[in-house]
Amino acid sequence: MDVVLSNMDLLLQGFAVTLQLIGLSTVFAFAGGCVLAMMRISPVPLLQKLATGYTETFRNVPTAVILFFTLFALPQVGLKLSFFGAAVVGLSIYYAAFFAESVRSGINSIPAGQFEAARAVGMPFGMTVRLVVLPQSLRAVVPPLISNFIALTKSSAIASAFG
Repeated sequence: MDVVLSNMDLLLQGFAVTLQLIGLSTVFAFAGGCVLAMMRISPVPLLQKLATGYTETFRNVPTAVILFFTLFALPQVGLKLSFFGAAVVGLSIYYAAFFAESVRSGINSIPAGQFEAARAVGMPFGMTVRLVVLPQSLRAVVPPLISNFIALTKSSAIASAFG
């Protein structure tokens, strides 16, 4: 117990950095997930295929591989990031795919009549999703998003192992 008490300042500093890592990664992953989810439901086939490919690829690759790539492979191609920046990028890229599927499932829970009503009043696709569909779907998405947030929090330990 004496070791813990004598190093409390280092432990608290590490805890603060971990909270920053989790917070930034969550914000970027959620934003990326929303964009990917909108691409998945887009009427443009190319956007659908790109988002599906991204989602299926990153959901099936282990977190450690993504973090290894961002920490060690990106500097080899000239993209030098700090350890913290590379960890944020790696976790954000990885969890954006999971957040996208959660948001897409919420969007799919909205009745088709909502889309049709928005189109009937002349709203374009982007406005329909932003003003009609996403606000309604976020209520249904909260439980899976919390689950993804917990998984991201646990994955931050993998990032610290690389450090």
